[in-house]
Amino acid sequence: MNLPNKITISRIFLIPLFMIVLLGDFDWGVWKIAGEELPVTHFVAALIFIFASSTDWVDGYYARKYNLVTNLGKFLDPLADKLLVSAALVGLVELGFAPAWMVIVILSREFAVTGIRAVASAEGEVIAAGQMGKLKMWIQIIAISALLLHNLPFAWIGLPFATISLWAATLITLYSGWEYFVNSKHILLKSK
Repeated sequence: MNLPNKITISRIFLIPLFMIVLLGDFDWGVWKIAGEELPVTHFVAALIFIFASSTDWVDGYYARKYNLVTNLGKFLDPLADKLLVSAALVGLVELGFAPAWMVIVILSREFAVTGIRAVASAEGEVIAAGQMGKLKMWIQIIAISALLLHNLPFAWIGLPFATISLWAATLITLYSGWEYFVNSKHILLKSK
């Protein structure tokens, strides 16, 4: 249990706290900013989400820099990412901030890729995340953060950044999933 793995596990443990703050019935007040009402609970949940998301970069940095890459880390890191993003997206659907169909598209891709990775692992192959998958992850984090913050600060200039970024996340998720399937179809075809 090295430092990067501990950081990854902390990301997983932050998920229940994030969900409790986001969906709990707390009356911490509301801030009125740029004609938008931002509940303090949503702001705090956004901070927790952003902090938890940033640990993905931190654990990866330490794992590479100090040669602490482990099989446990290879398993936990993408799992932690998927759990955090999935929880946030489901929470946003619950609050009415994200359309369920977009969340289903995003989550379906994540389950499908996890399945392909499992098949690849059974065949003795490891499929690393590609650049498009990493870009997908960061755009999902940006979209979720913007939605949690009620499109602030972009509401000041009338730019629907949260909506645009959610569309971008959905489209890039679809494209990266397609790319993943194309690049790993040989594994699926040879699996027994």
